[in-house]
Amino acid sequence: MAESQNEAAGNGEQFLELAQVNVARGDHVVLHDVNLSIRAGEHVAILGPNGCGKSTLIFTITCQIYPIVQPGMRVRIFGRERWDLTQLRKHFGIVASGLMGAELPGERTAVTTGLDAVIAGFFSASTLWPNLHVTDEMRERAAEALERLDAIYLANQLVGEMSAGEKRRILIARALVHRPRQLLLDEPSNALDLAAQRELRETLRRLAQEGTGLVLVTHHLGDILPEIERVILMSGGRIVGDGPRAEMLTAAKLSELFNAPVRIGRDEEWLHSW
Repeated sequence: MAESQNEAAGNGEQFLELAQVNVARGDHVVLHDVNLSIRAGEHVAILGPNGCGKSTLIFTITCQIYPIVQPGMRVRIFGRERWDLTQLRKHFGIVASGLMGAELPGERTAVTTGLDAVIAGFFSASTLWPNLHVTDEMRERAAEALERLDAIYLANQLVGEMSAGEKRRILIARALVHRPRQLLLDEPSNALDLAAQRELRETLRRLAQEGTGLVLVTHHLGDILPEIERVILMSGGRIVGDGPRAEMLTAAKLSELFNAPVRIGRDEEWLHSW
């Protein structure tokens, strides 16, 4: 799987193509003339302050909202403009820090095991309801996803008894059961303590090294993995910077982006700011 993804990146296959994308919420335009291409297998960070349009961009990429129709506007994922969302999930995994409450709600989830919660990802369901037909292959792939995350120990643990970091791993495993070619992660370290943040980042590094393309959306410099070679800066609903991490992640650029003095430090391969 990793080999095919890296070949795709090397051959220049596009994961995402956005051209002249404008998005309105009510009477207010919140994305302005966004033009963006991301290669399949590429590791990219989208960085910007809260309210800069990152969430709207995510909703556009995941086909949850649609741009203003106008000449030249284009949204393509893996070369296609139209997708059945069920089929899209098989190619493109989405992990959002706010989705544990949204995807796994209710009392039933509290008594759902980690393995069952991951299997339910095949159906975009919160738990394994009696009407769902689960195959042996689904169970095998769910266990495989947990193993990739060093989280097989969560298979028989109840979701309601898991820590925030463990729940985050369940969400990632739910995306991995489809063996997606690309993962999009929205603020992955939110609400995690320092130990859980470190474990999550090491997990994401391993996925990147195995060949899964990562698109990481964040406002935390510490979330940007060493494997991420390209950084996109957003402000005011616009892309204001796009280039190699060394050029984008400077004190001057980040101070302007966040409209506050920013200092950058380095700890081996990691960057941090204050």
